[in-house]
Amino acid sequence: MAAGPSTLLDVAREAGVSPSTVSRILNGTARVSDDKRQAVMKAIARTNFAPNLMAQGLKKGRSHTIGIIVQDISSPFFDETLHGVDDGLKGTGYASVIVTGHWSALEEADRIRLLLARKVDGIILLSGNLPDEELLHFATQRPIVVTGRALDAPNALGFTMDNEHGAYLAVQHLIELGHRRIAFVSGPPSHADASSRLRGYRKALEGAGIAVDPALVVEGNFHENSGLIAINHLFETRQEFSAVFAANDQSAYGVRLALYRKGVRVPEDVSLVGFDDLPGSSFTTPPLTTVRQPLYEIGLTAITALLRLISGDRVPTRVPPVELVIRETTLPR
Repeated sequence: MAAGPSTLLDVAREAGVSPSTVSRILNGTARVSDDKRQAVMKAIARTNFAPNLMAQGLKKGRSHTIGIIVQDISSPFFDETLHGVDDGLKGTGYASVIVTGHWSALEEADRIRLLLARKVDGIILLSGNLPDEELLHFATQRPIVVTGRALDAPNALGFTMDNEHGAYLAVQHLIELGHRRIAFVSGPPSHADASSRLRGYRKALEGAGIAVDPALVVEGNFHENSGLIAINHLFETRQEFSAVFAANDQSAYGVRLALYRKGVRVPEDVSLVGFDDLPGSSFTTPPLTTVRQPLYEIGLTAITALLRLISGDRVPTRVPPVELVIRETTLPR
């Protein structure tokens, strides 16, 4: 351990790299191997080096903070995505400030203004309803990366998953099992992901020559209670169905509870498919068949893209595609 306050040069000597490499790793602009990055981080710990990030930021006009806007801080969907963001920040010298947009374009705009006032170096918007033109206006002030939509502008990037195809895979799986009366618990119609999944549901049915019955489509809100309410509504209106596709796993949890309370067995009586593949979905009773969104990878991709935008490096964003994960909640009709 160094006697007295250690310096950047002490860290460089301990790690066996140049002082400029240490500096670039600390400010998040270095392109180095994981081994070299880990060597520097270990050297920092051994020498008790405390970089003055505020001073570094003042010199470069940076605060070394990233603003992140989620829509529901309690949602396991955003929790898993934030895990990816957090891992992407490790070793970069950046810290995050997390705020909530509550699926409101007005609140999202207000939170962006708040983050800009705090001099964040960039912003990640995880889903949301803010129009593209407003996002592009804010991007003239700081780099922005948004998930849930395609966006490509000088200081802004956006990427989305193929929600329509994911829903198609889910319903096609049920059709292949012989189901024809497939209920759908949708998301809010104002939400782009929900609209895409409804299109995928309809596309799969129509492609199989099955008429879409509007009575089997029940609007939900992506929360557990909407799945429970939807099933109660279907029973109250005496709808016949042998399978349910829920627009997300949280809704599927509510569907499962409602069916259990009515003495309907899953999957023996009714098959069930969700969407997202949340961490808890492999531990439900029975384990849930669902469409996997790579939530962790979405967060990791978002923060990687933002840090590169901040450093002036623009690269295409790529995340793994959605895929159907077959577990134990579906059976042949």
